[in-house]
Amino acid sequence: MSDRYEIEISGVTKSYEGRDGRFLALDTVDLNVQRNEFICVVGPSGCGKTTLMNIVAGLLAPTTGSVRVRGEEVTGPGKGKGVVFQQYALYPWLTVQKNVEFGLKMKRVEKQRRRELAEKYIRLVGLEKFAGAYPKELSGGMKQRVAIARAYATDPEVLLMDEPFGALDAQTRAQLQENLLNTWQSEKKTCFFITHDVEEAVLLATKIIIMSAGPGRIREIVDVDLPYPRNQQTKLTPAFNELKNDIWNKVYREYLANAK
Repeated sequence: MSDRYEIEISGVTKSYEGRDGRFLALDTVDLNVQRNEFICVVGPSGCGKTTLMNIVAGLLAPTTGSVRVRGEEVTGPGKGKGVVFQQYALYPWLTVQKNVEFGLKMKRVEKQRRRELAEKYIRLVGLEKFAGAYPKELSGGMKQRVAIARAYATDPEVLLMDEPFGALDAQTRAQLQENLLNTWQSEKKTCFFITHDVEEAVLLATKIIIMSAGPGRIREIVDVDLPYPRNQQTKLTPAFNELKNDIWNKVYREYLANAK
């Protein structure tokens, strides 16, 4: 194993026992992710994107194969990985400040230090005026920003995100895409981002992983050679649209193959 890679996925398969026999969700997935890369995984529904992320997060065990983060084999949830889901998973009885502090408290970070770190990341996602608010008082986009701040606050080596903007309206989604890009560039984290939205993947990623229709395999790895910083104006460029159309056609062909 090489210390050049932040994430090493080696021969990962995942199967389940179902009513109709064994179901193969992932089939021999191999992928190396370098430090500070922003990886987006796309593919048709049911191709195993979320299953793969959950295995990297340590929330699922592979049937065969292994995952390493910074050379250490993943055997369960633990340090080094921050996870953001589509559903915000905030504690409704805690304020924004206390939600962001929660992971730090679990790590036994000293009270003053965790308050300072929480304030830093709340400021980074633009919610400093809402530090004392409860989740019920926030919009969907604001809740997701809290979830992202909480993930960053624990200083993970890898940030894992499963369609975090999928349930948001178009304007909020655009705002959070830019916010995430700015945060990623300033914090220098490795991001592993699941999305069904090809346009979103092209805007965010340094590399896009195209998954085949189930069982999930890596069909192709595409380098995104668009310069950073990127924003919504980037979507208007010919290079962006050419790449988006190419990847969308490949994903759609996988969808058609799965529909037969």
